[in-house]
Amino acid sequence: MRLTSDAGRLCLQEGIELVDVATASEGRFTADPQAIYPRWAEFRSWAAARTPAGPPVAPPAQAGAPAPRPGQSIGIGVNYADHAAEAAIDLPAAPVVFPKFSSCIAAPSAALILSGDRVDWEVELVVVIGATARNVAEVHAWEYVAGLTIGQDISDRGLQFAGSPPQQFGIGKSLPGFGPIGPWLVTPDELADPDDLEIICMLNGEIVQHSHTKHLIFGVSALIAYLSRHLTLNPGDVLFTGTPAGVGFGREPAVYLRPGDELVSRIEGMGELVTRVVTGAGHGR
Repeated sequence: MRLTSDAGRLCLQEGIELVDVATASEGRFTADPQAIYPRWAEFRSWAAARTPAGPPVAPPAQAGAPAPRPGQSIGIGVNYADHAAEAAIDLPAAPVVFPKFSSCIAAPSAALILSGDRVDWEVELVVVIGATARNVAEVHAWEYVAGLTIGQDISDRGLQFAGSPPQQFGIGKSLPGFGPIGPWLVTPDELADPDDLEIICMLNGEIVQHSHTKHLIFGVSALIAYLSRHLTLNPGDVLFTGTPAGVGFGREPAVYLRPGDELVSRIEGMGELVTRVVTGAGHGR
């Protein structure tokens, strides 16, 4: 199943067409994409009786985030060995968890307003939770996943690493627009192997990040099992799973985003997320 939204209305791909869920269900489900997750099992059952999705189609021009208002937005740091190496950090013994506050979630085509001169990119696989998860066994973790989407964990490195030790890690990754996700929510059954997906980020047409999610130190199942031992994951929560090597601050010299830049983020089977960079007041080139 493949879902997107068009001007804030939840849409389901049937064949090569997009149908408005509220209209097709005769009001059984609302148009609000976030409202579908607490009723995910019921929605899946309804959708299963309809025409399955065909080949991927272009998303709507006004596609929104597939989970626009998650109750919790959680980030995982240092989750690819090559990224740990470029950051000169030891491999973690357990997932490195930080808040990526939900107010940063943005539509896949939203313009990125720079907050300063050290704003960086991080392409990531994003998981949307479809059922309440508490003390979940790793072997059953995928059962709690509604779907997967593309995300950018945009990071203001100046703010993130401010202080000694760094004191604003979560805030530096949670400024307005710093969490674009979408344009599609893809259920795991649509993918040949949801644990091994090609992931790419391009900056102005040049590939800057390229890996596969099989290289995650802690994969989706391990992350859900770990997190659900310590907190409750609720339907509609989002999980940014970490980024591979190739971020700007890991380069020599460091490279940061500038007005006019274009980021294209791709994950196998999910299309692409395009982020165009603009400047905020006082933050020109």
